[in-house]
Amino acid sequence: MVGVTGSVAPMDIRELADRPVGVVGLGCNNLGTRCDDVQSIGVVRAALDAGITLFDTADIYGAGRSEDLLGRGLEGRRDEVVIATKFGGPMGEDPQMGGASRRWIERAAEDSLRRLGTDRIDLYQLHFPDQSVPLEETLEALHDLVRDGKVVAIGHSNFNGEQIDAAAELAATRTLTPFRTAQNEFSLLRRRAEVEVIPAAQRHGLGFLPYFPLASGMLTGKYQRGAPVPEGSRLAGVPAERAEKALSDKNFDRIERLTAFAEERGHTLLELAFSWLLAQPTVVSVIAGATRPEQVEANVAAAGWQLTDADLTEIDALAAA
Repeated sequence: MVGVTGSVAPMDIRELADRPVGVVGLGCNNLGTRCDDVQSIGVVRAALDAGITLFDTADIYGAGRSEDLLGRGLEGRRDEVVIATKFGGPMGEDPQMGGASRRWIERAAEDSLRRLGTDRIDLYQLHFPDQSVPLEETLEALHDLVRDGKVVAIGHSNFNGEQIDAAAELAATRTLTPFRTAQNEFSLLRRRAEVEVIPAAQRHGLGFLPYFPLASGMLTGKYQRGAPVPEGSRLAGVPAERAEKALSDKNFDRIERLTAFAEERGHTLLELAFSWLLAQPTVVSVIAGATRPEQVEANVAAAGWQLTDADLTEIDALAAA
């Protein structure tokens, strides 16, 4: 446990690639996109004040603006935190600006270091699998970045179980730096990662970082059955088909059951969403976005419910029905 400033309670600490991090991290995809510069830096500073030590971004968020704003927000506090960023997504119309080739990795890493205003990336993650590049080339390039001290540890995002196994085997066979973390979508409403990704992470000792932990806001309670989607919410900005799928009667039935379960025990749906994830195997920290300081504080406060085995069994039944 570590103390934090203000009225926010201390946050539990877990280990991520040999670094201690709080069990709630800040997802920085809103910086420079849904938040302007002043709002973005305010959210980063609120996260620091709340005791958050893991900041997760990517070069494609805001076409580099997220990394730039994160670096500005962390000015003077860099050594207190773990910076995780990603490469591999498209950085423009040029198809060569993205992917997992050595050429792009070397350029992307330098660009991210510059935007972040730092001399090393604590966790450098391949954002998406790249079937057009041999995995060996990718791992060799990442290995060299670690050797040169520009990257501390590496991870992957959106890999399936087979790809996780293949990467671990190749790193061991070639004596290359192995991936240490896996980042995939995972929440009470979207549990595909349980099928093969989390078992693979367990096999290879990877720390798991769930993204979209609140199912695009469905697990915050902000959406109501039959009511218009709130202006400015995440689902207001997605294609109608995706929003309709998330706002299905089946999902609202599940949310109502889960809300009742939480409230009967003196907790909120938000607390249930965070605490359930933190009770899952290999989960280290829950990456949650925010557009306002009060959202940051609410996310941190939501992670303190210790669920029992009986609770987890009942929650599984409520979420699956």
